[in-house]
Amino acid sequence: MSQGDGIAASSFGATNAIALLAGVGACLLLPGLLPPPILVISVALGLAWWWRGPRWRWLGSCLIGFGWAGVQAALVLSAQLPPSWEKRDLIVEGRIDDLPQAELRRTRFRFRVDDDAAQPEPLRGKSLQLSWYDDFDAKEPGPRTQLRAGARWKMVVQVRAPRGLSNPGGFDSERHALSQRIAATGYVREAGRARQRSKPEGIDAWREGMSARIQRAVPSASSRYVRALALGDTRGLEDRDWEILRATGVTHLIAISGFHVGLVAGFFALCAAGLWRCVPLWARRTPRPQIAGLAGLLGAFGYAALAGFALPTARTVLMIAVVVLARLSRRQARIVDSLALAVIVVLLFDPLSVLAAGFWLSFAGVAWLAWCLPQSQHWAKGFLSAQGAATLGLLPLTVGLFGQASAVGPLVNLVAIPWWSLVVVPLSLVGTALEAMHAGAGGWAWRVAAWCFDLTWPLFTWLAESRFSLWWLPEAAWYALPLALLGAFWLLLPRGVPGKWLAVLLWLPLLWPDMGSPKQGEVELLVIDVGQGLSVLVRTADHALLYDTGPAVRDGFDAGERAVVPALRALGVAQLDRVVLSHGDNDHAGGFASVSALLPIGESLTPEGSPVPADSPCVAGQSWRWEGVDFRFLHPTRHFPYLGNEASCVLRIESRHGAVLLTGDIGDVIERELLRRDPAGIRADVVLAAHHGSGGSSDPDFVAATGARLALVSAGFANRFGHPKREVVSRWQGHGTEVLNTADSGAIRLWLGRQGLQVRERRRDQARLWDAVRLREAATLSYRLANERPRVPED
Repeated sequence: MSQGDGIAASSFGATNAIALLAGVGACLLLPGLLPPPILVISVALGLAWWWRGPRWRWLGSCLIGFGWAGVQAALVLSAQLPPSWEKRDLIVEGRIDDLPQAELRRTRFRFRVDDDAAQPEPLRGKSLQLSWYDDFDAKEPGPRTQLRAGARWKMVVQVRAPRGLSNPGGFDSERHALSQRIAATGYVREAGRARQRSKPEGIDAWREGMSARIQRAVPSASSRYVRALALGDTRGLEDRDWEILRATGVTHLIAISGFHVGLVAGFFALCAAGLWRCVPLWARRTPRPQIAGLAGLLGAFGYAALAGFALPTARTVLMIAVVVLARLSRRQARIVDSLALAVIVVLLFDPLSVLAAGFWLSFAGVAWLAWCLPQSQHWAKGFLSAQGAATLGLLPLTVGLFGQASAVGPLVNLVAIPWWSLVVVPLSLVGTALEAMHAGAGGWAWRVAAWCFDLTWPLFTWLAESRFSLWWLPEAAWYALPLALLGAFWLLLPRGVPGKWLAVLLWLPLLWPDMGSPKQGEVELLVIDVGQGLSVLVRTADHALLYDTGPAVRDGFDAGERAVVPALRALGVAQLDRVVLSHGDNDHAGGFASVSALLPIGESLTPEGSPVPADSPCVAGQSWRWEGVDFRFLHPTRHFPYLGNEASCVLRIESRHGAVLLTGDIGDVIERELLRRDPAGIRADVVLAAHHGSGGSSDPDFVAATGARLALVSAGFANRFGHPKREVVSRWQGHGTEVLNTADSGAIRLWLGRQGLQVRERRRDQARLWDAVRLREAATLSYRLANERPRVPED
């Protein structure tokens, strides 16, 4: 290696790449955003240390990563919609980014607002995530079915800063919005006023048109898979398809991925090298390795364009560009050096990309292969070794990022990787290329690709239906993932390294975490953040009860599927002994169908006459005992008519360490009746404030009689009902009761055990710098301070 190569390696090698990544990660793990001057100083100090020389260059890289990530995060968060602009009807004009996703009663799409003075000032040039609702099926003609990628529209919208739920095992939509630079989310208002201003144009419009051609040319159901593999268009995939893909561990193959981009790049490079071999005169002017590299880069760039330059494909293009540049400079680049330089380039270009799971999976996969695979092997042995290394090395990341692992994944990937990537994908691309040159020319290739795909899909479906195909693993402690990665590194060390069996012990905190289950006589509650609704998990030492299942609304949000079940899985709850549906209103029982479909349930109870089907009614006086914890219904009494909220099942849970009262949606009339009929039964340490803290509940005498130390409210953030009412919160607090609201706290987890009453709030226990509640409070305070003026005394 020359002196210049040594300097380059020390400046942009693996050590500096890891240091830069560590700095970025440390910043984004902070519970709050540091002041901008400190971030700028960090970048300046990092540059100074980096310039001092190789000895301290790693420290400079770390400081640069820390400060640069903070600056980028501050810029994105400051660009999000201020609270003062929420709940307004705003007229915006702009272009539809990416491919609109049509569903049963809504279409979701990304909208880029024009950057001109005619647009609302906080939204100029910003990216919005919008939904268009109506009462028509997506296949029926209507205004929202005319939305096309690349088209310009003018419409009335109502938006707010990105805000999501906060639960164990749940999707972090606020982190996703930060990584995607989404300034606001909302929906189209007054659909009749929406007007298309120009026809679709651009690469996304071309992708959508080509996707429609594939759908017409391939009559079978496999058309949706060909569209995904050829164009990255996954809109046609149904929930059942994704379930099979997750259970078999091949979600990374179904859409355009970095692996596919690399294959296309290699194909273009081979074609160019073969052409140069056929014409030796060309090789005298331009060496074959250089032209092969340029052809590979061109192929990778074109294929990434088909995917709309999604992040995984863009990363791969950058990696290929690094290798090509090294070849053009006549320098030999090792895989490790190329990977390190690619990491540095990606992080400097977009440090927030580390918030996406694909960043870690793509770079970690290449890093494992580059480190542990020998260079000279038989191709079959090399492929099996690569598959084994990738499976073992990426398993900790898969569990840590998604909370699941596929037992049949290695077997399925042995078939899917070569067959889909070397047969199905090339045929899909040949069809796309022929169709681009002449309309109707690519149909035969697409149909053959679909036929080849169908040869493997039934086998994968059968494997996915095995009870052992997919393992859902509980949420582990923060140190479990680093230990498991260290264990994987240890296991993949060369043969002869002693004590490899001890590496298995490092996996235990991740695969079998200590869930801290209640002991005999103790009880644990988790009030799940389901928005404007209710769902509470109650656990004893060996049993689990779910009180309500959250809402399921027509726009596609099902709290049972998206919040309740992930939370239960994250806590290691594999089955429910009982489900109590307090009453039949959607915000309490809407998610029951999803919960019952995804988890086994022993028995379900609901009031007599409730519209929700259940095994038996809940009746006052009905009781049972689990591991020293007593459960008893206080309401409704026998023959009580079903009156919706007023018929809610009121459940008392009593342990030797305290009592809990779950009240559903009862009003003050029923509260006073309970106080008259069973004053001792309503006394509890923890009380669920009835009806989300509405003004028609939490009767003053009832509140005083409970003697509660803690009142829990399950309500949606900035909900239209104004729950919980200010006077209700004050009423509870006036009796010395602490009030916690899921809208502010996220999921609320509490224990009644030997150490007394313990509480954890998800948003505060696992605070992140992008937390919407804290950002909204800061923005509201800044707005108020900026607009309030001191009064001038009158003469």
